[in-house]
Amino acid sequence: MDWIGWKDRLSGLIGKYKFVLLILCVGILLMTLPENSPEPEHSHPVTEPEQTDTAEELEEILSQISGVGKVRVMLTEAAGAETVYQTDEDRSHSDNSQSVRTETVLISPGSGEQGLVKSVTPPVYLGAIVVCQGGGDPAVQLLVSQAVSAVTGIGTDRITVLKMK
Repeated sequence: MDWIGWKDRLSGLIGKYKFVLLILCVGILLMTLPENSPEPEHSHPVTEPEQTDTAEELEEILSQISGVGKVRVMLTEAAGAETVYQTDEDRSHSDNSQSVRTETVLISPGSGEQGLVKSVTPPVYLGAIVVCQGGGDPAVQLLVSQAVSAVTGIGTDRITVLKMK
């Protein structure tokens, strides 16, 4: 082998691609450094929205509408909220059979382990009853039914607004 010719070709390649090699070395160096990112302040587990929370929030907001007064809200659900967790699948094939092993992806944000949430489907509401002090006024009924429809996705024909005794 001609070591001098090989050495000249190598130095020529290094000279030609010196910036690419520099960027590659910096990238490798950055990947090997430990990550010191602070833990996010809001690393609370994702909770499923509940009907009572939505109803209480609606009561609070609706009471701020002019002419409504005190409010009570009842929501009926067709299907509750659903949380879908991220999973990993391992498939193995043999001559006569196929097996699939599924595991939920777990994360450890501080203390304990939690499943990694892929998606949260909100509840599907069937209807709503709103009882309020100003429920006898048609203008208030319209405003309240439009507000409840906007929050829950229920059609205004499935929302009943009544006057409180």
